[in-house]
Amino acid sequence: MKLIFKKSDLISGINIVMKAVSSKTTMSILECILIDATEGVIKMTANDMDLGIETKVQGEIAEAGRIAIDAKIFSEITRKLPDNDVVIEVHDETKAIITCENSKFNILIKSAEDFSYLPMIEKKDRITISQFSLKEIIRQTSFAINDAEKNKLLTGELFEVTGNKLKVVALDKFRIAIRNVELKEDYGNYKVLVPGKSLNEISKILNGGMEDDVNIYFTNNHILFEFDDTIVVSRLIEATNYFDTDKMISNDYKTKITINKNEMAACIDRATLLIKEGDKKPIFLTMKDTQLELSINTFIGSMDENIPISKEGEDMMISFNPRFLIDILRVLDQEEVNIYFTNSKAPCFIRDEENSYIYVVLPVVQ
Repeated sequence: MKLIFKKSDLISGINIVMKAVSSKTTMSILECILIDATEGVIKMTANDMDLGIETKVQGEIAEAGRIAIDAKIFSEITRKLPDNDVVIEVHDETKAIITCENSKFNILIKSAEDFSYLPMIEKKDRITISQFSLKEIIRQTSFAINDAEKNKLLTGELFEVTGNKLKVVALDKFRIAIRNVELKEDYGNYKVLVPGKSLNEISKILNGGMEDDVNIYFTNNHILFEFDDTIVVSRLIEATNYFDTDKMISNDYKTKITINKNEMAACIDRATLLIKEGDKKPIFLTMKDTQLELSINTFIGSMDENIPISKEGEDMMISFNPRFLIDILRVLDQEEVNIYFTNSKAPCFIRDEENSYIYVVLPVVQ
């Protein structure tokens, strides 16, 4: 095998597939990248058995072949090579020769036959969405995932398709994040739970273009994302008993405020300066007339600040984990947000008029 790459193209391909290289495994083959140039194009693949990524890489095939090479050392070598063409040659089944200008590395390789290829996915049930929309959906919901949670349902995001509507839900024990998106056409009905880790890695690869589409294919056990020259396959989480979030969301409220998102986020951020790591001190929200008072009292000190609001309904005082509010405010694009309250012991709801986004946060009950 002999392949010739521009360094930038090679690094681009490595960066994409590295996101599916296993970091904790006893199987050394899962720490490898497969380079396959046997079908007239150069493909790189990585697969940790839960997430698999394959991408096409620009390069010249002087001699066809395929190898599996340790991803970490391959990546580090490539990054530190001179900015010139990189040549990868294999003369036997045990090592690859990587050269660039006056640099030459001999690296041990593994047989491509031992590599775990991506599962074959029937491209039947699908939806199409722009890369921009998918990237935004993940950004605006993934913070509510708890990767360390023993309950697998809380480590993923629900993708529910109903006709031309896509609903994406992420939740933990204290909050819910929902995005509702209108699709370009009617696609039928699908409901799958995608690991949050997979979605976060996909988000890093997407270019975020408004005009660039992603095709998403559904099966019983896997989901496939196809975009640009890349495919990403992820195992699904069994979701037969997923939470009925519709029953958790109420349209009833006693108090509604409209507030400048940036002012509120900055104020809460300042308040957190008084919280030591590991402390769980709440921030208090007191709504009176045209003012929202935010206050906090910790072992370090205290703070209070007033922000102008537009209020409908009753005066109210309620307390929250400040991080839960900041997480939401930071991902919203609107300058002003509406927050709905029922009472000091019930969740608050942050949503727009169209319900394109809905966030639910449980209060800290004193």
